[in-house]
This record gives sequence, structure tokens and C-alpha cells, in this order.
Amino acid sequence: MSKIRTDHVFTSESVSEGHPDKVCDQISDAILDACLAGDPESRVACETLVTTDLIVISGEITTKAHVNWQDIALKVISDIGYTDSELGFSVENCKVMVCIHKQSPDISQGVTAGTGLYLEQGAGDQGMMFGFATNETPELMPAPILYAHRIIEELTRLRKAEPQKYSYLRPDAKSQVSIRYRDGKPQYVETIVVSHQHSPEMKIEELTELVKQVVNKVIPKELLNDNIKYFINPTGKFEIGGPHGDTGLTGRKIIVDTYGGVGSHGGGAFSGKDPSKVDRSAAYMCRYIAKNIVAAGLADKCEIQVAYAIGVAQPLSINVDTYNTGKLPNDGCLEAVIREVFDLRPASILETLQLKYPAKNNWSYLQTASCGHFGRDIFPWEKTDKTDVLKKAAEKYM
Repeated sequence: MSKIRTDHVFTSESVSEGHPDKVCDQISDAILDACLAGDPESRVACETLVTTDLIVISGEITTKAHVNWQDIALKVISDIGYTDSELGFSVENCKVMVCIHKQSPDISQGVTAGTGLYLEQGAGDQGMMFGFATNETPELMPAPILYAHRIIEELTRLRKAEPQKYSYLRPDAKSQVSIRYRDGKPQYVETIVVSHQHSPEMKIEELTELVKQVVNKVIPKELLNDNIKYFINPTGKFEIGGPHGDTGLTGRKIIVDTYGGVGSHGGGAFSGKDPSKVDRSAAYMCRYIAKNIVAAGLADKCEIQVAYAIGVAQPLSINVDTYNTGKLPNDGCLEAVIREVFDLRPASILETLQLKYPAKNNWSYLQTASCGHFGRDIFPWEKTDKTDVLKKAAEKYM
């Protein structure tokens, strides 16, 4: 019997650093960075809201660091490019409201070593977290989300690097990439959508030509063809944008932040949370594990799920799904390998990935808050330094 070829199109989107929700994520993570820089034991759950010339910072923060919340927020929006008062949201006119209190002692006793029922540091909350990797791109990321991010990254770079040439570009933007798959492998790009905030004098032909140049630069030639359908600012214009056009909140772009809808998501957002919150740290660890498994050649595609109970250190469960691409007899064998190689207790995750000391390791949480938390080698969870250990541990099951 001949093999039946499976054919489908998958689409993912990205949003720029000037998108209202991403503005909030960046402010919350910049505050986290400042807290950890002054006190690595800081407990941070920072939520931000932005709207027309207003920033509201709220949440639960316990830290010994001296942090000027207002200055951090205004620097973030200035660096993004919200410096023109005509945009309705600018560093010049923004008011900043701060409503912060300390972390609940009921939570603190569960995540501070030596104070909870189980003595060692437990998970900061219950829930399930996922990590994913696939060998369809060199970054071991799904192609649609990876290239959606790359389009936004390049448009942002051009807007900032050549402000006179691209003076018509403003900070808010979205991209969307649809890719045709055959037998689970990406074949070619079918559709590109870009909506980019712009000045009134921009001609749509300018933006269309720019987007096509960017696409040809950031997407591999083998995925491109002359039949790609482009939708550039399909409503006709996008002059009112950013927080003036749409209120933003921290944590509303969880699919943009992860794998673009490929695989599963536990539901917890990342930004504004210190790494004692397993919503963030365990999701990073699961990506680290999945990426190393694929890099080691033990699967072409891999999804890891872990689950925790608040205050309890050991994960309640570990589940592995290789989508029938695993090289071991079954995925249960890979689970055993993971348990042998990786320690998934919260304190060990923090130590393995050095999540309390980003600045010492030349990265920041602020950097994660635009264009995805995965797929860029600047982050420690993107290392593939466990491949040899994984191969050795897997030998007994081969």
C-alpha cells in the first residue's frame, strides 16, 4: 500500500515591541530585571496596563532592591519609540500610576526554602507547563512562528537603524506567516500578512515593497516562491495604533511568546513573573529539555509536559510526546532518560539555567518580552549542551 501524503497549511503570528500588550510585557519584565539586579531573591508578580497616555503598574513585589518604577516604565516606552506626543502615548505625556504591594505570606512560605511543609523550595503555583522543539528549522522551532518573528525583528531594526529613511514606520505592528506542510515538513510559504502602524504621508506601495524585501532576507529561499499572497495593511491604513488605539495588558500574547499555536500551552503567561513561578521557569526548562532531545537526534519533534502543586518541589508528572518520531522503543523510555538527566525541582531549575542572575550571564528578561521567549541563542534554555549525556543515558533502551 502506498503511503498517503498529508498536506496542510499552518499559520502563526508575531507582534512588535510597540504592540500594546508587548509594551506591558516589557515594562513588567524591565521591573523584574531591576528587582533581581538589586536582590536575586526578589519575589515579583508585576502586571502592567497601558492606554492613552497612561501606564498602570500593579502586582505583588517583595524586594530589597531600590527600584524607581516610573523611571523604568518611561525608559521602556522611550526605547520602543513612543517619543512623539501625536501618537497619543508618549514618554513626554504619559502618567504612571503605581499600585504595588508585597507577596502574600501564604505563597511565600511555599516557595522559600525551609519555611513550607516540605522544607525545600516548592513550586510557586500549581499547573502544567509545556516545552517544544522540532528539527524543521536550525533553531529547532516551528517555521511559521520563527519567520513571523524574524519579519517583525527586521522591520523593527530598520525603523530604529534608519529613522530618516523609514520615518513613516511607527512602533506598533503585526506579522503572520502561513506555510504549506507535506508529510510534516514545511514546503513553502503560502501567505504573508503584515499590518504596520504608519504616518499619514506613507504610501502603501512603500510598505509593500519594504515587506517583500524583508521577507526575502529573513525567510530561506527554499521556502519562497513567486506565488506568495501578500496582505499588507489590509484595512487600508493603520495610523492610530499602540496603547492609544488599543489598551494593553501583561500576559495576553502567550501563543506569540511560545510556539505560535504548535504543540500545547499550559495557560500561564511569563512576563512580570520571577523564576520562582513555575509558569515561567518550568516552561523554560521544558524547552531546554525538548530542544536537547531533538538536537541529540532522539526525536524529530518533541513536546514535554510537567505538572506541579504549589509548595511541592518534585513535579507531579512528566509526559513526553514525540509525535511518533522518537528513536527509542517508546516515549516512556524518553521519560526515564529525562528523569535520569534533568532535575525538575524549582531550585534546581533556577540553578541549571541561572534564572536569578540574568545580567551576570549577559541576557535580560526584558529581551524575552518581544519576538518570543524561544528560538534565540542568547537565552540559557536555548543551549544544546546536554546532547551527549542524553545519548549516553538512552543507550540502554536502544
